[in-house]
Amino acid sequence: MDEGTGHETAGKPGTSISLDTVVRFVDIAVDALAQAREEIDALNVFPVPDGDTGTNMYLTVVAARDALKAALTDTSDEPPLPLVAFARGALLGARGNSGVILSEMLGAVARRIGAADATEPNAQVIADALVQATAASYAAVGEPVEGTMLTVLRAASEAAVRRVAEPGARSGDVLTEAAAAAREALGHTPEQLEVLAMAGVVDAGGRGLSVILDSAETVITGHRPIPVTAPLGSHAIPVPLVPADDDLSEDGPAYEVMYLIDAPDPAAGDLRVRLGGLGDSVVVVGGDGLWNVHVHTDDVGAAIEAGLEVGRPHRIRVTHFAEQIAALGEPGATVAPLSGRCVVAVAAGPGLGELFAEAGAVVVLGSPTRRPSTGELLDAITGSGAREVVVLPNDEPTVRAALAAASTAEADHGARGLRVSVIPTHTQVQGLAAVAVHEPGRAFDQDVTEMTATARHVRHGAVTVAAKQAITTGGPCEAGDALGVVAGDFAVVGADLGDVAIQVLERLLAAGGELVTIVSGEDSDGLVDRARAWVEEIHPGVDVVVYDGGQERYPLLMSVE
Repeated sequence: MDEGTGHETAGKPGTSISLDTVVRFVDIAVDALAQAREEIDALNVFPVPDGDTGTNMYLTVVAARDALKAALTDTSDEPPLPLVAFARGALLGARGNSGVILSEMLGAVARRIGAADATEPNAQVIADALVQATAASYAAVGEPVEGTMLTVLRAASEAAVRRVAEPGARSGDVLTEAAAAAREALGHTPEQLEVLAMAGVVDAGGRGLSVILDSAETVITGHRPIPVTAPLGSHAIPVPLVPADDDLSEDGPAYEVMYLIDAPDPAAGDLRVRLGGLGDSVVVVGGDGLWNVHVHTDDVGAAIEAGLEVGRPHRIRVTHFAEQIAALGEPGATVAPLSGRCVVAVAAGPGLGELFAEAGAVVVLGSPTRRPSTGELLDAITGSGAREVVVLPNDEPTVRAALAAASTAEADHGARGLRVSVIPTHTQVQGLAAVAVHEPGRAFDQDVTEMTATARHVRHGAVTVAAKQAITTGGPCEAGDALGVVAGDFAVVGADLGDVAIQVLERLLAAGGELVTIVSGEDSDGLVDRARAWVEEIHPGVDVVVYDGGQERYPLLMSVE
């Protein structure tokens, strides 16, 4: 089995490594990390024993996968190149020290594959990609430490270079050698880091990277390598002593600070140096004006101010390690109990966000151009403090991220009684209908059943403008044509948005109904009044409710109940 047999290429025209191969790899890597996540979390003793390395690496790859698949299904006029989207997804979704470093590795690999020429042997491209990923990762870390995932990747890249230099080397041979070298290097990490030797474990980040390389070998060769360690089978941090003060190590920083920052590329090096003076575990990765920043520090304010000096920080996350270790259930630690029930809803516009918030939901903003990551949904679930959580993705591609967030949350907090249920709502109006019947006073399963049934029985539609020429269920369309969506399918093509909106309403009301909900979005001038007037004239017995949603791309969202 070899790559290059797919019908589409991973980067520019002529690239030989197929998108089919890339998609298979990322799917297998996500599944493998999901299975190994608890084991990797339990190995996590460096740089701090916060028990989340496996989770962070898993969520980073999930974010990359989701971005890749979203790019492949993007119907806009200028969809992103899949591998560019893959790298950006990893960058935006990276969590923790290990996740940020992994995002740089994945980005470097994606860039090399995307730049490959059709005449280059795939084995050479893969070896080059590993070399470039190694160089980029070492450069991104403020003070590289041996005995970590950096060491494991370097061993893999060196083995790949040796193998590709041999006559007749194929991509499967290169990846087999690289994955084997990574497993061997992983086994030696306790000899390089005293904290690993004391705890009797291999490096957690290196183990996660080995899982990823094993996944790549499986895709190319069909073989499943035997891991260097057997699963530990317990979510416990194997460290002999945890200090009783606010730090996880006696002389280490108390906080993890992460943020994205819009800044010119030359500023990244200066920021890395500045953060190095404020703490440790400094990683600054990215490029093209967008960077992901990570540091462990005691001075949270100064770490954020360092970013303000060079650009615009956003999506700032601060984790107090003492609280994190308490959440993991360390003996003697206390953590606030989970209680109550909440709904986490993804809103596609500010008005929709206000509607969900008024209904008592925790709102996560998202849109067709900027869908929430698994990490953001996980933060909303765990940050709610609720024992029972209902998630409304309100967008078909976001359902996958919601399911990953839910399973991760339950795995991490199941011992505390956390239950999470994802209702697969594909539209905003389905989510509005579901949250309208939410009743915290009834049993959790019954509440989920009622919300699910209500969402499923909503007949929904929308209008939008075609971004490019295409063939739809309603016939061929040209860029600029009005499109009517019925039950998720482009079923109507016309020249006027108002006419198309009425045709959509005709179809939705064909089987009757008592209530029409209309949600206005951007560029909806006059459409709402026209649609409401038509319903009131043709169906006088049907109530009409109008909301200002503010969503992109869809001037009107409509539903019938």
